[in-house]
Amino acid sequence: MSAVVVRLARAADLDAVRALFAQYAQSLDFKLCFTGFDAELASLPGEYAPPSGRLLVAERKGAVIGCAGVRAVDGGCELRRLYVTPSARGTGAGRRLVEAALSGAREAGHARIELETIGETMKAAQALYARLGFTGPDPAALPGTVLRYVRALEGGS
Repeated sequence: MSAVVVRLARAADLDAVRALFAQYAQSLDFKLCFTGFDAELASLPGEYAPPSGRLLVAERKGAVIGCAGVRAVDGGCELRRLYVTPSARGTGAGRRLVEAALSGAREAGHARIELETIGETMKAAQALYARLGFTGPDPAALPGTVLRYVRALEGGS
């Protein structure tokens, strides 16, 4: 198995990132049109640009196989659009993307990172977040609802 490398996205990667974001959106049981998703795609890197954000890609054998974004929000930052192609799942790409997002968020001076995930469909991601020190979700959350996870970042502002 080839090693997975995670790095900051470059301008040449933006079409691949747009394609991954679109695959992510298609994998959901609902539409992202109400969230400004089309504008987000058009403006990449947009809110994910340094100094306060990060747009990350995971590569294997020279191909982009995953992505994640960090953007500033009130009180810290948010991890968004974590996505690994189905054929690359199980390679550690998701874990490496989250670890790089945590590191990038610290470098940007954030003291706290949050994320949202879908209750019923993203069980592997939820287990990963727990292993990486995120707290959540609310035990009273209804199945199928959006779940919020949070983690303090050591060394942030």
